[in-house]
Amino acid sequence: MAKEYLSIDVGGTNIKYGLLNAAGKIIEHGETTTPTEDLDIFLDVVYKIIEKYLGRIRGVAFSVPGKVDVSKGIVYLGGSLPFLDGICLKDVVNKKHPKLMVSVVNDGKAAAMAEMWLGNLKNIDNGAAIVLGTGVGGGIVVNNRLLQGTNFQAGELSFMLNDITATGFKGMVGMNCSAVGMIEDIATALSLANKKDGRKAFELIKNGNVVAKGIFEEYCRKVALLILNVQTVVDLRRYVLGGGISAQPIVTREINRQYELYLSNNSLVDKTLKKPEIVKAKFENEANLYGALYGLLLKVDEEKIYS
Repeated sequence: MAKEYLSIDVGGTNIKYGLLNAAGKIIEHGETTTPTEDLDIFLDVVYKIIEKYLGRIRGVAFSVPGKVDVSKGIVYLGGSLPFLDGICLKDVVNKKHPKLMVSVVNDGKAAAMAEMWLGNLKNIDNGAAIVLGTGVGGGIVVNNRLLQGTNFQAGELSFMLNDITATGFKGMVGMNCSAVGMIEDIATALSLANKKDGRKAFELIKNGNVVAKGIFEEYCRKVALLILNVQTVVDLRRYVLGGGISAQPIVTREINRQYELYLSNNSLVDKTLKKPEIVKAKFENEANLYGALYGLLLKVDEEKIYS
């Protein structure tokens, strides 16, 4: 009997996939370009990945952009892949492979689930994962349950307003707390040839370049404000920071420092709100593979972590 699982992380640029066992060990993994033309081409790529492992897997776990009804496996909006809007990915895949168990989760929530299962939110009753990338993804855990919300949009942090003077997306967290945007801002300000060179940007920050350091500190101030605002609503114990830039220890340190500055500059806030733990997430690029699998395993065991 097949004992392994296939986890597929669908991103706007690439599809990552991994063959894992029930303990969360990655046995094989791979990556391919995400088709963005239409649903049929996308599904063709997905089916080829699945068929590579048929006979070895009990089920397939998807992490996808967009809002997701996890109970039905329906994707709404689809983020950077609008052709997924309204598609019941679970039923579509089951029609092709009826013997496989299939689950679907939102990518931000998958990151939180990875941390709940095997990472830095394990045994944390109230916490959140914040993923700093092109936009800002998230998953919020309250009383050991992952919040889905009435419309499956709990944790869609990119759409929080943090600049009421700006119009459209320019006033939202997804742009103002974009890690990619911060790197590009540094590159533009210093006339660097490669606008996406994160290593160069952090080299400049660490070496004390005044312009790079100023942009970085302002960025961390905005992330700290995001955490502070979420904290006033849900009062969490721990926030874990994911995304590529979280691999830089200076990021977590500076966000903590900026959070403490907010508190020290307002005695009432300092007295009222206890500072939560703000730490690096355990998982980086493979977080969604683990989180998606955890969602599938919970279905197998008929446990519930959603609220």
